[in-house]
Amino acid sequence: MQSWSIGIICFNELGTIQNVFEDVHQMLKNFGCDFEIILVDDASTDGSKEIIQNIATNHPKNVKSVCHEVNKGIGASIRDVYFNAEKENLVFVPGDGQFDVQELIPYKEFDSNNYICFYRQENQSYSLFRNTLSFVNKIFNKVLLGLELKDVNWVKAYKTSIIQNLDLKIHSSAIESEICAKLNKLKLDPIQVKSNYLPRTYGVSKGASLTNMIRVGKELSTLFFIVSKFKVKKKRIDKTVLATK
Repeated sequence: MQSWSIGIICFNELGTIQNVFEDVHQMLKNFGCDFEIILVDDASTDGSKEIIQNIATNHPKNVKSVCHEVNKGIGASIRDVYFNAEKENLVFVPGDGQFDVQELIPYKEFDSNNYICFYRQENQSYSLFRNTLSFVNKIFNKVLLGLELKDVNWVKAYKTSIIQNLDLKIHSSAIESEICAKLNKLKLDPIQVKSNYLPRTYGVSKGASLTNMIRVGKELSTLFFIVSKFKVKKKRIDKTVLATK
């Protein structure tokens, strides 16, 4: 049975983080597999950090916690999940409760030729500004990176060994574009799965904040060149990682 590392990333999600953890924990227990949960707090100021630390204290065998002293953005939280993971399969979910973790159940085991890519329907409740950013990002991914994915920025499940050998450079949320573009070059096939995007019940979305947009903007300008250079390293990764499948 395949083992799992599931990360939960959090920034000011006091009203949901406990419930998200409990949902993930119960699902993994039902899997009956070896697992770990990685809780990452990005310098929350609403008490989320204390809840995370309490959860980790009460579950010392299979829960890790990472708490940032200053806000670093979603990309840094994602990296903390990916590079602290030790199990075979890897995924991060948001601590806001907008992803239904039960959607992972049909894919509790998947082949290393694939990765699981959940996608949201167009969200009409977003502001015109955020929908415009989403559209521009999709065009960038398609035209410059060759990605045909329906939703690069939503939840995905990967093989940990492959992700940790991709020599990831990006530190903003654009890291998912870097990952998927490199997996595309390695000829891995995404299994795209429609996801039920649950309504937010606490707090506000931070994805389109000015700070996050500046972080993404700075790194998008270099992402095309990062992925282009990856061609040189493709054969090495093919042999050291993919040949073990």
